[in-house]
Amino acid sequence: MSVSKQELIKALAEKLRPMLRKPLWAEFVRTGMHKERPPTDADWWFMRGASILLKVQKLQPIGVSKLRRHYGGRKNRGVAPEHVYKGSGSIARKLLQQLESVGLLKQETRAGHKGRVLTPKSQSLISQTIKELDKAKPKEKAEAKPEKTEAKQEKAVAKLEKPEAKHEKAEAKQEASKQKLAAPEKLSFSEAKKAEAKQEKAEAKQEANKEATPTTVAKQGPKGVGIKKQEPKAVEVKKEDEKVEEKKDEVKKEEMKKEVSVASGAGEE
Repeated sequence: MSVSKQELIKALAEKLRPMLRKPLWAEFVRTGMHKERPPTDADWWFMRGASILLKVQKLQPIGVSKLRRHYGGRKNRGVAPEHVYKGSGSIARKLLQQLESVGLLKQETRAGHKGRVLTPKSQSLISQTIKELDKAKPKEKAEAKPEKTEAKQEKAVAKLEKPEAKHEKAEAKQEASKQKLAAPEKLSFSEAKKAEAKQEKAEAKQEANKEATPTTVAKQGPKGVGIKKQEPKAVEVKKEDEKVEEKKDEVKKEEMKKEVSVASGAGEE
């Protein structure tokens, strides 16, 4: 079947509307113990009648008990575990009776099973609705095709226009660059400040690099005399430390000599 069941049930419900009688209590009743509220759709009675017709077509012969099982469901019982309940038997029974009175169903026994089966009238009704839905589909496709062709044409035109647009953008950029070269724009106060700050940072970096580089290379004077540059402060500090340590060593040696001379004089006495 090329038609979906939802579409078929809706179409059948529209055809069953003049045949079936919706009771007054249908607006307030629930369709089973597992349901918390009545149906929200106002035409649910005719939809259920169409659904029962299709169920009978599939599972004939069928009765109220089987339909109750098919239209049942799980009930939410809060903290307790869920339990499966059957659907309403009154709704199924009354709809079967109405469909039988209209001539769409009849009671029959097949292979020892008693229940309702479809009549030739209901079979022709279902087949006609399927054909009508099938005929309506190609029209929708035919209407959709021109839209697709128009979209494709628009895309092709857009592709052709893209190179022209790119060329125009490139020309506009060239003109803007020429204008900038011819008459440079004046910088605003904030931009000028930013440029000055960048220049100051660059100069500070250059000075720091100069201080970090060693300056022990000797320059040649005008007469070829070598003139040493001043060494950095760290090197001068190291040299002064070395001199201080040498002086300490000399002082220690002199003290040792004095002690030795004093000890030798005491031994002679």
